Amino acid sequence: MSARWLDLVDPTREELLATLPIQVDPEVVEALASRSEDGREPRPLLESHGRYVFGVLVAARPLPHEDRVSYLEVDLVATPGFVVTVRKSPGGGGEPFDVSALHPAVDQEAHAGELVYRLIDEIAESFLESLDAMYSEIEELEDGLDNWPPKRIRVRLVDLRHELLHSRRTVAATRSAVRRVLDGRVEVGDHALFPSHVERLFADTYETLVRVADELDIARDLLAGVRDHHQSRVVENQGEVAKKLTVIAALVLVPSFIASYFGQNFESAFDDAYWSIGVSTGLIVVSTIIQLAIFRWRRWI
Repeated sequence: MSARWLDLVDPTREELLATLPIQVDPEVVEALASRSEDGREPRPLLESHGRYVFGVLVAARPLPHEDRVSYLEVDLVATPGFVVTVRKSPGGGGEPFDVSALHPAVDQEAHAGELVYRLIDEIAESFLESLDAMYSEIEELEDGLDNWPPKRIRVRLVDLRHELLHSRRTVAATRSAVRRVLDGRVEVGDHALFPSHVERLFADTYETLVRVADELDIARDLLAGVRDHHQSRVVENQGEVAKKLTVIAALVLVPSFIASYFGQNFESAFDDAYWSIGVSTGLIVVSTIIQLAIFRWRRWI
């Protein structure tokens, strides 16, 4: 049986009540009408509500020019006869998630469960795109270790770490929701919404989400390697600074000793003509040259 698809973008509570073909729970209406900028971080889920299935999905959109990933909320209410999608614009501005991939299925008079599958599969593909963008960001960060200032490197490390953790949580929650479909825990009636052939389609999406989760773990390990490399370079630079300060202190120490020694009030000790400023200056120059030769031989400078 073909399903009817209704798509809403940032609807108000009144628009939802006027558009939804069936009566839904009040908390579902509030979740559908809430905005992304309300401070509520959406958590992906799919759950049965008797006559319908309610879902909250989150798609990823990489923004390379802003060095971040935008997360787009897409909610749905589905029954065997219709599917209502509610797309929400991101809080920072921009367009909502593109659901044009559902149009061919609608033209082919697809089942409601197939429409839900197409939507979730497109969201899973969006995580693959964001994963590629994160890999590019990590490579750019690795290439910039020699040229970027330390503060910029630290900021990018923290931002990428937060992005990976957020993506990992979102992918894990989406994977759990898909698993509930495969286990038959999300359904309307006797497999009326997700018949067996649709559940088999969800298996492919589940495998995609498993792959994304594994790739995110690899990306986190790569980022940890970049962080360790950066820290080792910081320690190495600190060692070089300490070595240079030690060399400078050693070069100053011997001349200071000679000058202070000649400056003592030894009675009649330095009255002879050869105890002059030239002798002390010569001792300072010779000792400094000897120290520089030793430091150069030991590759300290």
